[in-house]
Amino acid sequence: MPEKTHSFSKLAEELIADLRGAGASEPRRQVKRPTRPLAELVEELMIKHQVGRPSVEQTIRDRWVELVGAANAGYSHAVRIEGRRLVVVASHAVVRNELFHHRAEIVGRIRQLPGCDTLKSLNIRAG
Repeated sequence: MPEKTHSFSKLAEELIADLRGAGASEPRRQVKRPTRPLAELVEELMIKHQVGRPSVEQTIRDRWVELVGAANAGYSHAVRIEGRRLVVVASHAVVRNELFHHRAEIVGRIRQLPGCDTLKSLNIRAG
């Protein structure tokens, strides 16, 4: 039968350390969390960062040339989705202006892609 180990509160551990004259072995603000299995953590991170799974951003990146045209796609790319807005970085001012003027049409094309129907607008940034 495994023995249960008792854990004291932070205050009690500090008082015991002061009584012994040993000082605290851990920083005061450190928070101890229970150990979790590695497989559970890896799976959680793979889901969070879309590793090995199709993502909306990747669908848009794969079709970017079709969505904005070859000339504009060479100077711009879809970065990420923030809420219901797609962040696009354009490295050329003329391309940024072109995307800005045709943003409603581009959003309409993007919304026709599978899984992209919740997208509402574009945020076009210089970069």
